[in-house]
Amino acid sequence: MSQDGTQGRYAGGSLAGGRYQLRDLLGEGGMASVYLAYDSALDRQVAIKTLHSELGREASFRERFRREAQAVAKLSHTNIVSVFDTGEGTVTFGAGGGDEAVMPYIVMEYVEGRPLGSVLDADVQQYGAMPADKALKVTADVLAALETSHEMGLVHRDIKPGNVMMTKRGVVKVMDFGIARAMQSGVTSMTQTGMVVGTPQYLSPEQALGRGVDARSDLYSVGIMLFQLLTGRIPFEADSPLAIAYAHVQEEPVAPSSINRSITPAMDALVARALKKNPNERFPTAAAMRDEILRIMSAGQTGAPAIVPGVATGGSGAGVGSTVFPPVDAGFQAPPPHSLQQPYQAPQTPPPSPYAQPVQTQQQPGYAYPHTAQAPQQHQQQYAPQTPPPFTISPSQTSAPASSSGGGKKNTPVVVGAIVVALVAIGGLIAVLNMGGDDEDKNNSAKPSASSSASASAAAGHKGPDPSRTIEADKCKSPTKSFKDSTKVVAPDFRYKNVLSIKQCIQAAGWRYKITERDESVYGQDTVLEQLPEAGADVPKEGTEFTLIVSTGNPS
Repeated sequence: MSQDGTQGRYAGGSLAGGRYQLRDLLGEGGMASVYLAYDSALDRQVAIKTLHSELGREASFRERFRREAQAVAKLSHTNIVSVFDTGEGTVTFGAGGGDEAVMPYIVMEYVEGRPLGSVLDADVQQYGAMPADKALKVTADVLAALETSHEMGLVHRDIKPGNVMMTKRGVVKVMDFGIARAMQSGVTSMTQTGMVVGTPQYLSPEQALGRGVDARSDLYSVGIMLFQLLTGRIPFEADSPLAIAYAHVQEEPVAPSSINRSITPAMDALVARALKKNPNERFPTAAAMRDEILRIMSAGQTGAPAIVPGVATGGSGAGVGSTVFPPVDAGFQAPPPHSLQQPYQAPQTPPPSPYAQPVQTQQQPGYAYPHTAQAPQQHQQQYAPQTPPPFTISPSQTSAPASSSGGGKKNTPVVVGAIVVALVAIGGLIAVLNMGGDDEDKNNSAKPSASSSASASAAAGHKGPDPSRTIEADKCKSPTKSFKDSTKVVAPDFRYKNVLSIKQCIQAAGWRYKITERDESVYGQDTVLEQLPEAGADVPKEGTEFTLIVSTGNPS
């Protein structure tokens, strides 16, 4: 119902010379109200969105309203609410009287169903969260709608459960393109003159910063929505919109599986990639993300939600007071113009990619701030206090040089101890070299790699193995027979399982394997990422060799 008793006053009136008869108020927002109406010309029920009369006088709001009608009118898809008509007019009543203000309106398809938020609330009451297979299906349908929208050059910019409807037959409908913007008209930002558009809980980092947005911004919002469907809660909660925006920019969400134990590593990885701070590290298109969801659904590893009580999602935005608005002192100066980073353009470095080789840098700044690794030293000192970066930093990077005043005596034991340890290490190394002789020299080439491997294992962002993800040996010893060729069997699915159990399985069947390592820190060390032949392929019963792509656990 209406909050002030005026926005629903048009019920009982008519528009367009009596063609559209307004009946019940279906819902309202800060910008418009939606009425159930009857189209007397085509004898059907429709939904009519009307701009609030007090906003209809503002040219900017009327322009946004017209833009929504024009945007959605271009789209034709099963998962998008259709637009039938649009116009401007006055509401008239039976006696001939009416509202003198000219009111823009949009005539849309009437969807009999419930908002996705209401569906989620019902599932939370019953299961604790939405079942994973249902959540993935809904998200795939939303992505199908966005795929069409993005192909037409439109970014929705406000994807959330409140803007998604589910019909009685379970069909997903994306609606409310009121803040959609055309990508081809140049980069678009969330901030506009005197107002902020979008919902803070679902904003992408680039929207929160007022940077340019594109299709990947919608995919971040889809990732937030999927996280909510799988866990029953949003990843970032705070007391103010500003604190929530800070969390989107700087804080990392927890893995959905830490809240819902039925979530598989593949689903965790899906959400993690969608919620990357840098758009270049997310899925490139809605179609790519949808394909990954369909692949996860085909694995058939979904189960009933198993919510862990008392798990905090983080993202409190507690540092917003001192980080977003640092104290101003006499030494603070504005950054030089050349140091500002344009949207999606990293200065002096190529755009990051989840498949790119790691690039060594002195420090990794947050997505919200310009890169200063190559800036002069005096500029680095002007940005005090520094914002803590959202990524893990090695302790060696955070150590500061000792002060020259009053600290010499306190540090003397540490310096002496370090010298003694260094001398002992050098002496031990000389002894080993002398004892090893020529035979030891032949193996020296393997020692640096072992040392680098040990240091890489301890590198920031390393994820250890998960030995619980195993495969039974019977999957290889007694595989499924091929329906196409009686002399062959179906290759088991080794993906996302620990490589040790896979080796035992392959050896039990008399097969062979070859391992190729890949840097990756989502699934964890010793997890098989890919396999050849692929899972489900027909392979000979004997003599088959599998190539396994195994994660090192180190960041890519």
